Amino acid sequence: MQSLRQAAQLMARHRVGSAVVQDAEHLVGILTERDVLNAVATGADPEDVVVQEIMTADVVTVGPDWDLIEAAGEMARRRIRHLVVYDGGQLLGILSVRDVLPALLPAEQHSG
Repeated sequence: MQSLRQAAQLMARHRVGSAVVQDAEHLVGILTERDVLNAVATGADPEDVVVQEIMTADVVTVGPDWDLIEAAGEMARRRIRHLVVYDGGQLLGILSVRDVLPALLPAEQHSG
């Protein structure tokens, strides 16, 4: 099992805001920046806490055929920032708000 510190370092190194947690090839959760923040804010020791203790176990998954409007609506309804994309039990990736917004906004609003 991976400690919170190890997971946070991995997320920082890859510059991502979430990480899928799997047991063998089965999805068991997602660790998000919000999970890490809440754990540290409540006094969790990053060396002693394991990811499975603080991750979000209720993961929202979608298929690769979802369109961006549908995905953005699901994120808004559930007040989440990440959707895990699965196809036939195979992890394809994570769709984040950061991925969705630029695709939905006119180019001049995010070309910065």
